[in-house]
Amino acid sequence: MSDRLLSLDPAHPRFTAELFGHEAAEAELLAAYRSGRLAHAWLLAGPPGIGKATLAYRFARFLLAQGAGGLPAPGLFGDPSPVAGMLAIDPASAIFRRVAGMGHGDLLTIERSPNPRTGKMRKEIAVEDVRRMPEFFSKTAAEGGWRVAIVDAADELNRSSANALLKIVEEPPARSVILIVAHAPGSLLPTIRSRCRRLALKPLEAEAMRAFMARRLPELDAATRELVLGLAEGSPGRATGLAEQDAAALFGELIALLGGLQGHQVPALHRFAEALAKRAGDGGYRLGLGLLDWWLARLARAGATGALPPELMAGEGEVLGRLASAAGADRWLAAREEIARLAERGEAVNLDRKQVVLSAFSVLGGVLRG
Repeated sequence: MSDRLLSLDPAHPRFTAELFGHEAAEAELLAAYRSGRLAHAWLLAGPPGIGKATLAYRFARFLLAQGAGGLPAPGLFGDPSPVAGMLAIDPASAIFRRVAGMGHGDLLTIERSPNPRTGKMRKEIAVEDVRRMPEFFSKTAAEGGWRVAIVDAADELNRSSANALLKIVEEPPARSVILIVAHAPGSLLPTIRSRCRRLALKPLEAEAMRAFMARRLPELDAATRELVLGLAEGSPGRATGLAEQDAAALFGELIALLGGLQGHQVPALHRFAEALAKRAGDGGYRLGLGLLDWWLARLARAGATGALPPELMAGEGEVLGRLASAAGADRWLAAREEIARLAERGEAVNLDRKQVVLSAFSVLGGVLRG
């Protein structure tokens, strides 16, 4: 499978020039490079959507830009990157354009690929994709410098592909770097983890998130921006998805329905469930259930700690406090788990989506009825 058939999404991290909120991680990679003892495998770990793959491509471009010149003389010409900003490479440069176009012979990307028999995207990284790495690393670097492979994301490896990756990590070729992106590194083979230098990335702080949204989501009004900021929990990727799906409006509908759990709202609930069911194609159905799951976790935390979090939108705090007082955290958590099982079962056997939504609210109403 050619790399050119993969990652056609223009929002893919290989197109992304800016990195927000990970200056410490960037500095650690740059220091390792300048030390002359760069680890051959790095595990970039952290929650989804916070910029791990963006950092991986950023470092890959930096390494490829060094060519055959090796380490620069410290302090002689300053920062070895073509533009100021640690690992930053000018988006107008040939290196940046070739990486974005998957046209650099010294970079290999390992990620999920389409099944050649069905044409559908696989749910896992296939072993044959990982087995491209030995041939890639066996060749001399096309431009006499570094060879870089990015695995995005290692959480999608199956047993066979994970074992194939382990063989490469155990016997690293010279002047090669493997950058492994992982959302839940604890699920990886211990032997892979032990052979990598781990770089833990955290969700972005509010200031960095606001800078990201001001730059990438300037169309959002102030109220929506703050709501998305709260829902995204430090993940730029999640913030982008929420904005694209108009999550603010959907969240407002959810809060209104949750606030009416103790009253008569059957017509409104049926309209909401029907509208959500029709959005299966654009991701709105999955987003709606995801927001409900997220808010129920928020409700349970509030009940367990006795402290209400900052209100995300007008009226949300009142609903949160009232429901937290009406039932214990354990009962809300049990309801959340039951709804998650219901949603999973609905996907597995293709249940009517409207009925799944109605059943979810029936579960919540049952908590209040005792």
